[in-house]
Amino acid sequence: MPRKNVPDRVRRRRKAESEAAEERTLDPNVTLGGPPGWTVRTVQPARATKEYRCPGCNQEIRPGTGHVVAWKEGDDGGRRHWHRGCWDSHRKRLP
Repeated sequence: MPRKNVPDRVRRRRKAESEAAEERTLDPNVTLGGPPGWTVRTVQPARATKEYRCPGCNQEIRPGTGHVVAWKEGDDGGRRHWHRGCWDSHRKRLP
């Protein structure tokens, strides 16, 4: 049987964790931990409205497909859209 008298600190922590998880799902500009000198953001499937070509596998990223956008800091023109798996593989090879 679950406890009914959950301490306030536990209740506050659970609320903060759920709010953070909700923010990560709804915010289109969530920055992931990328390699030093890189900015990496997620694109949620609902926000993916255009077609892109992944530089990792040279395949299409179709509208409605969640993916990541990565670029070197200070090089906004060098933004590239990657499949999540392709980016993870590429990131491991970066110096």
